[in-house]
Amino acid sequence: MFKRMAQGWILASLLISAAALADGALLKPFILASNGPGTVAAKAAAAKKALQANGFTIAGTYSPYANAEIIIVTNAALKNNAAQSPMGGFGAMQRVAVTQVKNAVQVSYTNPVYMANAYRMKGDLKGVAAALRKALGEERAFGAHGMSADALRHYHYMFGMEYFTDPSTLAEYSSHDAAVKALEKGLAAGRSGVTQVYRIDIPGKRETVFGVAMRSAANKYQDDRYIMHVIDFKPLKSTAYLPYEILV
Repeated sequence: MFKRMAQGWILASLLISAAALADGALLKPFILASNGPGTVAAKAAAAKKALQANGFTIAGTYSPYANAEIIIVTNAALKNNAAQSPMGGFGAMQRVAVTQVKNAVQVSYTNPVYMANAYRMKGDLKGVAAALRKALGEERAFGAHGMSADALRHYHYMFGMEYFTDPSTLAEYSSHDAAVKALEKGLAAGRSGVTQVYRIDIPGKRETVFGVAMRSAANKYQDDRYIMHVIDFKPLKSTAYLPYEILV
C-alpha cells in the first residue's frame, strides 16, 4: 500500500529546542552564506547562476511573503542518496533562501550534513555541502543549539510526538501512480490553500517528493506566513525552513 506522508515537524522542533549539546562536532540546520547590501531579486539571480554552475538543478522557487525567495535545488548526489535511504525523498533537495532583513540581504541554505543525519540517510552528503559552499559561500551555521550526528539520528523532540520513522499518513491509494495523480490534482486545485512548488522523482524506486506552499485563509496553522511569524523571530532568518514536503 502506497502512502502519502508529510514531514515538517523535525526542523520546526529543532529550531526552538533547548536540547543539550552532545559531544563531538555539533551540527546546525542552516548555513549563512552571506549577509550584506543588495536586493532580493539580484541576490536570488546570482545564487541561481552560481548553483547551476556548480552542478545543481533548480527544482522550483517560492516566495512565501514579501522580501523573501526560496530556491529549491537537487542534483545526482542528492537523488542517488535518497534512492538508497528509507523515506529518502525527504532529503532529495536542499533549500536556498534570500531574505531582506532591514537594510541587508541574507543568503542562507539548509545544511546537507544536518539533513542527512536528521533524515537518517545512508550517506552524509558532505560532497553536497562542499558544492553549496563553493557556489554560495559559508560564514557560519545557525538555527539551533547544535547536535551531534548520532544524536540527530535518534532525535525525539518530546513524548507524544512522532519519531522520523513514524510519519503522518495523509491518505492511502492502491498504487504509487494513483497517489501521485490524486495529489497533483489536489495541489493544482489549491485545496485548503495548498499548492505545488516542486516535484522530484527518486530514481530506482517508486517514490516522489513534493514541496508545497500553504496559504490558507481559513486555518492560520496551515499558512506559511503565520507559521514563520511564530518560529522565525531571530536576527538570522530561517526562511529556508520552507516549503513543507509531502512524500508519496
